[in-house]
Amino acid sequence: MTNTLDSAWLAEQIDDASTKGIAQITATLIREGRIPIGTQLPAVRELAERLGVSPATISAAWGQLKRQKTIAGKGRSGVWVCGDHATPRPVRFEKIGNYGCGIQADLAMACPDPQLLPDLQEAMQQGVRSGKLNSYQRDLITPTLRQALAPRWPFQAQAFMATDGGFDAMNLIIQTLVSPGDKVMIEDPTATRLLDMLDNVGAELLPLACDEQGPQPEILEMQLKKSPVMFIYQPRTHSAAGHTVSESRSAELARLLADSATLVVEDDGIGELSAWPVWSLGRYYPERTLHVRSFSKAYGPDLRLAVLSGPESLVKRLQSFRNFGASWTSRILQDAVAWMLTDPATQRKLQRARDCYADRRRQLLNALAQRGMPLPDRDGLSIYLPVASEQFAMITLAARGIAVLPGERCRCGSAQFIRVSTSMLNKEQVESIADALVLAAGMEIGGHHADL
Repeated sequence: MTNTLDSAWLAEQIDDASTKGIAQITATLIREGRIPIGTQLPAVRELAERLGVSPATISAAWGQLKRQKTIAGKGRSGVWVCGDHATPRPVRFEKIGNYGCGIQADLAMACPDPQLLPDLQEAMQQGVRSGKLNSYQRDLITPTLRQALAPRWPFQAQAFMATDGGFDAMNLIIQTLVSPGDKVMIEDPTATRLLDMLDNVGAELLPLACDEQGPQPEILEMQLKKSPVMFIYQPRTHSAAGHTVSESRSAELARLLADSATLVVEDDGIGELSAWPVWSLGRYYPERTLHVRSFSKAYGPDLRLAVLSGPESLVKRLQSFRNFGASWTSRILQDAVAWMLTDPATQRKLQRARDCYADRRRQLLNALAQRGMPLPDRDGLSIYLPVASEQFAMITLAARGIAVLPGERCRCGSAQFIRVSTSMLNKEQVESIADALVLAAGMEIGGHHADL
């Protein structure tokens, strides 16, 4: 029989009645064994009365522990302790790639092809010539990198900061500027790791449906009425759907944002591998736009380099939080990227990479179209494929030795789809993969419905 924890006892242990404090103290009590696994926690309203806080505060604290898989349950059935590991984890991201043996075509991760990346040897030689090498001065960005970026940046920003990759920048922004319970607008679907980051800080998500030109204005207008603190979107070559925000759509979004104080965060994850320019909202609102550009996919994942820009006041806040850890990004890597940005040979190779990725993507799109399943030719390292059932699609493809990314990893809503990486697609595999994808989508082929 499950024991119910005494609310008076738990309230005595909690000396910080904030959402974060309640979650952390309860997690510590569980980890230390003072609240055993299997124990039912007190009713939300009962504990709220004991602590003198609103029920919403307790619910938010329990929400954090649920995301960490420490407690489970809801509603009248109650909430109970199911584990003692309260370390935050990117649950969606960690599931990617765990497909077991028997996979011959791993199309889950939309990674750059190492054969299409620039040779880093000369770039690194240039990097070690960086000024202030080995200095402990916490510079936000090297002058060389900032100068190289100036003609490429989509708006005039006050301050720049180099970070250890795009997701490092996004996590820094979310950890610093989003508090538990804050409302955050984000595209649906979006990047898997962004959802993990927002879950980790206890944000309330406000999904934004997208079309071929980006977030739909009418949905943005509706969600703005809920006073979100932040709007996160991908301005070009969306990581899941491949669409790019058009100039006209950017202007329309800017008009809707005019009367709000919502902070705009742009995640340009594919960076210079995109075939499209960025129409940044920073052109309209430089005082509240943070723009993040990653250089990992275009120039090399091991460079672990991205740059964010924004108003000086916000960048200073980000730097203050960053001082808990590394404080600055390697000047060697910064100046290596700066050199590649201005090296003609590197830029020619980058253009060849764009062309090659587009060719691989179109090979699969053409094969699907020949089988009666036309899809829009967008951009990027993958294709977005609507399916009748994600579960059916995943099982069907796994039985044929193919792994893809299920939509559940990167969506808030219920739309069923899979993301199929094309970045390292082998030409000899295209026909068999197209056959399998048509079956997985649940289409009819030759008058017969596809099934297992």
